[in-house]
Amino acid sequence: MTTNATTPAIEEVDTDLLRQMYRTMALIREAEETLLKLFQQARMPGFIHSYIGEEATAVGVCSSLRPDDYITSHHRGHGHILAKGGDLKLFFAELYGKATGYCRGKGGSMHVADLSLGILGANGVVGAGIPIAAGAALGAQMRGSDRVAVAFTGDGASDIGSFHESLNLAALWDLPTICVVENNGYADFISQRDHQKIEKISERAAAYGMPGITVDGNDVIAVYLAAKEAVDRARAGHGPTLIECVTYRWRGHFEGDPQPYRTQDEVEEWKQRDPLKTAERYLRERDAVSDGEREDMLTEIRAAIDEAVEFAESAPMPAPEDALEDIYTDLVVEGW
Repeated sequence: MTTNATTPAIEEVDTDLLRQMYRTMALIREAEETLLKLFQQARMPGFIHSYIGEEATAVGVCSSLRPDDYITSHHRGHGHILAKGGDLKLFFAELYGKATGYCRGKGGSMHVADLSLGILGANGVVGAGIPIAAGAALGAQMRGSDRVAVAFTGDGASDIGSFHESLNLAALWDLPTICVVENNGYADFISQRDHQKIEKISERAAAYGMPGITVDGNDVIAVYLAAKEAVDRARAGHGPTLIECVTYRWRGHFEGDPQPYRTQDEVEEWKQRDPLKTAERYLRERDAVSDGEREDMLTEIRAAIDEAVEFAESAPMPAPEDALEDIYTDLVVEGW
């Protein structure tokens, strides 16, 4: 069954949680904007896929999870890592390729992981995180644990074989997993209408025998309520859910993308649906945030980011011999 979310019941989310979600969204936005400046100044190495514009999806979903629950991510995964509670210093150090980073500088932007937080890793391979989340959910089920696993993926990945195979098995075995499709309108440079016949990706849930829902991915309350229902269902042993979050990336597919596939008018139209502004409006309706409180929050966030950047830039690079560490086997075969 596929459903469409209507106006969220905002009274179901208490003010403290809403304030925390807003702060985390602001943290992601400020961290991403800092990354872009560093990249443009040639201080940040590697490849950058910005998450700006999609903050409500990561925060709404991760706010429904416990610290010990699992998530998997994709190439545009900075928001997921921070929404799950990632450490800013370790995060920035990893993006700088430094030895003090989350993966000791060996993963970079597209492969950040923190097993202690249930973050099983971002992934540069399209659709690859979905079977990993299904495997984590299967492991939890076999151990008799009530942990759940969330796979963040994109609209393009919903065309990949791993998406269909993983969801089919998850439904067949009632695995405690949730597949969150961040439908930002484009698979790399291709509009959704040019690579899918269907309008709503959540309609695919019917083929696997699981619930499917499409929500406004720019509304953190709508995302949170849909995710909480799916998480509660999975934790109770009733199987997986497919959630489609309709959102939009403000930046190109990657930094430097000339974006000939869309118009600036389209981008500006979506910016009017800024997820941070929507959350801020909810807070103001409750008289829960003043201009002064908002500025104090942003000042605190920016100070923490500046400290993380300084930590990353002053950290050492990995030593060449470190390439032989943190591998899954040290087996040496004679002749190799």
